[in-house]
Order: sequence, then structure tokens, then C-alpha cells
Amino acid sequence: MKTALVTGAARGIGLATARLFLRDGWRVALVDRDGPALRDAAAALPADRTLTIEADVSRPEDAPRMIARTLEWAGRLDALVNNAGVAEFGPIEQSDFAGWRRVMATNLDGVYLVSQAAIGALAASRGAIVNIASISGLRASTLRVAYGTSKAGVMHLTRQQAVELGEKGIRANCVCPGPVDTRMALAVHSPEIRAAYHDAIPLNRYGTEEEIGEMVVFLCSEKASYVTGQIIAVDGGFEATGIGLPALRRS
Repeated sequence: MKTALVTGAARGIGLATARLFLRDGWRVALVDRDGPALRDAAAALPADRTLTIEADVSRPEDAPRMIARTLEWAGRLDALVNNAGVAEFGPIEQSDFAGWRRVMATNLDGVYLVSQAAIGALAASRGAIVNIASISGLRASTLRVAYGTSKAGVMHLTRQQAVELGEKGIRANCVCPGPVDTRMALAVHSPEIRAAYHDAIPLNRYGTEEEIGEMVVFLCSEKASYVTGQIIAVDGGFEATGIGLPALRRS
């Protein structure tokens, strides 16, 4: 039975992706630093095919531990989904280095650390890495200098992984969600912000966590066996719109 490890799996896109892997018959190791939320999430999942690991991807010592625990449990690792992420928003001139490092440590360092620890296991299974970046890594936006820069870094790291690990049979791809109805988005997006996003998105709506997860699971499957090194926006067309298209559409 194939096995996936998903970081940031206690909620949101990570949990939705874990559920989709389970739907397709995989085992899933769910990793999160929020132990109580992780256990609550796993309580609704099939116990015989799920493993919970409380760990922080930004800590170098946690990465090999989560891989070793997964191999001890399942005997193999076929897919790694680097989903764990944090965000801090504010004007660029008011951002401080401590906040910059908090974002980079999880969003970029964590992808590097966990992926590196998983190389041996993924090479053995000729498996896949999917890194979750963001539309904010593809197009700059206000109030997210550290977040957007970290996600742009994840995109390039993905290409490095694809180029360097391809000969080991490991594929690496990157998914960039656009605006998605996550708990974080609901907390920080006012009605005015949501309306502006709807205007800018050709499909005129936010995405769902499951829609992002479906792309992740596809990229980890045999259906994507010749797909590697790709940066894929799952964003309702947001990245493609350029400037002024909402007004043009209304006319």
C-alpha cells in the first residue's frame, strides 16, 4: 500500500489532502506541530491507515525523526507533501527580522529539511514531492514581503529538486493555491477584500481546500508519472488575468 506524508496536516489544505489520499487507498502520516488539533483531526480518519506525528518542520532534528517514524510504521514512503506554512502580514517598512525568520523557517527551511530527509525513502519507491507554495510567490502583493518571498523560494527549490533528484526517479512539483476558503483566509479577508478577489478571478470565486488537494494527489499518482519540475497555479485563473481585466469583462 502506498504511503504519503503530509505536513501541516491538522487542518486546511493539508487535512483535505490527507483525506483524499485515504479515499484513494493510501496510508497517510499526518504531521503538525499542533498536537491537540492533529489528534482531533485524526480521530475522524481510519485508524488503520493513519499515523500522527507531532513535529515542527522548522526544527532540523524533527525532519529525520518524522521520516524514520513513517518508515517504521509503513515500511515505505511514496509521496511527500510539504504543506506546513505560516504567514505574517504587514507593511514592508514595519516588518522585522524576527518575523521574517519565523516565516522563512517554516515555509522555506521546512521544505528543504523535510525533503532532504526523505530522499532515501523516496528514491527507493521512485516517489514524488509536492511542495505547496502560493499565488503570492508568483505575483507580488501588499503586506506579505516575507510570505511571498518564502513561497517564491519554494518554487525555485522545487525546480532544483526536480533537476537533481530526477535521476533517482523522484519527481518534484509545486502547487500554488490562489485565494482559498481556509480558516486563515476567513479570518483576514474582509467582505471588501473577498469582493475584490472575486472581481479579479475569472471563475469569480474562492477555491476549496479539496480542489487544491485533488491537484496534489494527482501529482503524486502514476497519472502524473512524466510530470516534474512544474509550478502549477490552482487559482481560478487569477495569475493569468494581468491588469484591468475585471473592468474589461464587465464592459
